[in-house]
Amino acid sequence: MATKVLPPKQLQNLRFFITRSLNTPSSSKAAAASPLNLAEKPEPPIHEPPTIIQEHVKPSILDFNDHQKLFSNLPTTKLLHASSILHLVSIGPLVDFGMWVMNSRIMETDNIVRDVVLKTVRHTFFKHFCAGEDVVEARRCFERVNEAGLRVMLDFAVEYTSNNDACDQNLKGFLDSVQLAMSLPPYSVSSVVAKVTAMCPLSLLERVSDLLRWQQRDPSFNLPWKQNSFPIFSDSSPLYHTLKKPEPLTPQEENDLQLGQERLWKLCEKCVQVNIPLTVDAEHISVQPAIDYLTYLTAIKYNKNDNPIVYGTIQAYLKDAKERLLLATKAADKMGVPMGIKLVRGAYMSSERKTASSLGYESPIHNSIQETHACYNDCASFMLEKIANSSNAVILATHNVESGKEMKETHV
Repeated sequence: MATKVLPPKQLQNLRFFITRSLNTPSSSKAAAASPLNLAEKPEPPIHEPPTIIQEHVKPSILDFNDHQKLFSNLPTTKLLHASSILHLVSIGPLVDFGMWVMNSRIMETDNIVRDVVLKTVRHTFFKHFCAGEDVVEARRCFERVNEAGLRVMLDFAVEYTSNNDACDQNLKGFLDSVQLAMSLPPYSVSSVVAKVTAMCPLSLLERVSDLLRWQQRDPSFNLPWKQNSFPIFSDSSPLYHTLKKPEPLTPQEENDLQLGQERLWKLCEKCVQVNIPLTVDAEHISVQPAIDYLTYLTAIKYNKNDNPIVYGTIQAYLKDAKERLLLATKAADKMGVPMGIKLVRGAYMSSERKTASSLGYESPIHNSIQETHACYNDCASFMLEKIANSSNAVILATHNVESGKEMKETHV
């Protein structure tokens, strides 16, 4: 679940309340989409004239105890399927075995076992977590979500590229995602989601992150390619991924970094043209410094006129999350740049702890779920208070009902 909160200046600029089939236009839901086959040209949009209402329409309030109303638009079979899938993915050994199978040599060639595995995955986990394999399937999924009174965050789910050709191909997929969003009824899509590792080679992002971390250790360390950005680290940020002074970027690496930046900018320009926000996902902290650097550069360039079109992501399960949020927003305020933030808890807990332990360092993740909850709620409260008197905006991405209730009680 993701709730997008806009700054008051944007709300004041709205002359009308426009209602469609959505019950609560300000609500949104993150619907992950697979790497869709978007080579075909999207169908032309068919827009019905919106109903314009001059008076304020009070949105319906969700009662999480009224299960019948919450799931009234879903058949029992769908609920049973969802419950079964969520139970299966909570079984650690089963997930590990599944990952082993998907990464094994069995999946590299055409054979009966591979066909059975893919068919099983397609009708179980893929069906639950992904919007579809192509434009037609994705559109049907979005329509069902819209009919439930929710909006979607369109996520072209690719990451971890190794060369520029793959990055260029992924950029085309992201641009086609924006094109798909344009073909849907107005207000169906709340944002487009992208991963920087899909548009810039992973090895280069690791190199850039190493150099940024070393400069954090030694401020005199010169990075000739580095541009003015927001702070990436706090004093408590982990730097153990870079234990020795890294070599400077080669001319080819600097050129590839520029290409990665230009891909992100090209995607953002497309989002600006259609006024659909771009949300840049957070990833492993081994490459997060480079991701934040490129995201902040993009925000500085495109977040104009009280309209934060670019949203960076803060992972609240990290111990330095709140400090980095405070530093980045303070710098953005000083530069007059409206800041967009998507706030999540985090998705790489096991691997982050394992990496830190293997290097002999303390985990960068909070020691308990309660500490993570507290950090998330503190960051959410900070952003909600901040946008009350500024042009900043926040997306509260969470499955945690209690966090939602707390934010509603204290800030609505």
